[in-house]
Amino acid sequence: MAKAAPAEQLRLLDIAVMDGKLRALDVQAKALKEDPRLPDLNEGVKTAKGDLVVLETEVGDLARKLAKSEADVEQVAARIAKDDAQLNSGTGLSKDLMALQNEIESLTKRRGDLEDVELEAMEALEDATARRDAQNALVMAMQSVLDEVVGEIRGKLGALRMERDATAGERSELGATFDPALLAIYDRTLLKYGVGAARLFHGTSEGSGMQLSAGDLAQIQAAAADDIVFCPDSGAILLRSDDWS
Repeated sequence: MAKAAPAEQLRLLDIAVMDGKLRALDVQAKALKEDPRLPDLNEGVKTAKGDLVVLETEVGDLARKLAKSEADVEQVAARIAKDDAQLNSGTGLSKDLMALQNEIESLTKRRGDLEDVELEAMEALEDATARRDAQNALVMAMQSVLDEVVGEIRGKLGALRMERDATAGERSELGATFDPALLAIYDRTLLKYGVGAARLFHGTSEGSGMQLSAGDLAQIQAAAADDIVFCPDSGAILLRSDDWS
């Protein structure tokens, strides 16, 4: 059975406290990374951005449609202007002038129809643009909330890292004051069971929180003071003291 001076064993409580603090800090960091707000916020921003892409595509399509309508109106207007100039010149046969007049009337009606289409395209583009701009504002607002939450989490994680680094440094310094063999047993126990050492207090193992059986207690109490004994439930090194019995 491994042995260590009783006083040296009791000092393991100091390092166990630090390891408990390190575990608590790790739990806090894990909870921060799994902040319940993040999934909803990320999904909301993703959905809002997807809707924005749809609206941007609609605006682009309508802008091209309006440009085509404007080009069609300009083309017909140019043809009317050309025919008007020829008609006003008075040159040509009477039947040709009559044909020009009829063509101008037909083109004028055509321009009116095209201008209606142009107006509809313009109104549709304005409506889609307004919806696109509103959606963009929504995306920015949602992204701002997400960024704020992420910034808050990162800030807290940074503070936790600093505290953990400081605690880990203190733990390392304290560990250097122990007998390497004892510390190795403690570290193996900590790695295997999650608890390195705990008090045996009035028959209860603080490693498991359970009252030990009469047989286990008798066996532990029969061990020499410098024997390293273990909790039968948690596996932790049990630290004994007359004050705790």
